[in-house]
Amino acid sequence: MRLLFLLPLLLSSLLNCSCTQSSPAPAGADMPVTPAPSGGAVRYLALGDSYTIGQGVPAAERWPVQLAGLSGAAGIQSPDIIAQTGWTTSELQQAIAASGNQKTYDLVSLLIGVNNQFRGQPLATYRTEFRQLMNTAIRFAGDRPGRVVVLSIPDWGQSPMGRTYDRARISQEIDQFNAAARQECAAAGVAFVDITDLTRAAKDDPAQFAADGLHYSGPHMRQWATRTLPVAQGLLR
Repeated sequence: MRLLFLLPLLLSSLLNCSCTQSSPAPAGADMPVTPAPSGGAVRYLALGDSYTIGQGVPAAERWPVQLAGLSGAAGIQSPDIIAQTGWTTSELQQAIAASGNQKTYDLVSLLIGVNNQFRGQPLATYRTEFRQLMNTAIRFAGDRPGRVVVLSIPDWGQSPMGRTYDRARISQEIDQFNAAARQECAAAGVAFVDITDLTRAAKDDPAQFAADGLHYSGPHMRQWATRTLPVAQGLLR
């Protein structure tokens, strides 16, 4: 019984980490921006939270890194990454500003929103802040909406950790957040890739999850990269 009591606390810690402060570190501080190595034709920036940074897996197994590795002739570089466990839309936007990154990229991905849902933030707030982030992503892509790809929010309620929560409610809310993101993408001319079904198909399969039972394993995130690859290749033509 004591273990069941601790699970919600552990989940809160994993999703929110120590990064839920009202503002990130100031510019010039040790920001979570992973630089890309030299070489490669397509400059790539990945924006997000724990799902983009690959909480619980080696750096090589993060889905954006796997996307670059799968790109072949498309020549996508290993990405610059601005992402951290626990970030909401507003915290990601603040971190981008604090990073001082002024580069222009050939491809930008965005995966954000699970912490908005987890913290019970209003859908309307998510929609507004997501739209602002998407516009930021477009600016990073040289004001080219056709070089931005958004991934849907995974359904964390279907994880082993999620069994202690109201899975039906989580799924319903995730669907609402994803519907808002899809609508905003359609209005802006930004590609939207739905990976939520993949995360639901992974329900309670330990091999699909990292050791914490909440975040996803490298082999599972390879499915995200594989589904995103043809979309990214199409954007780069």
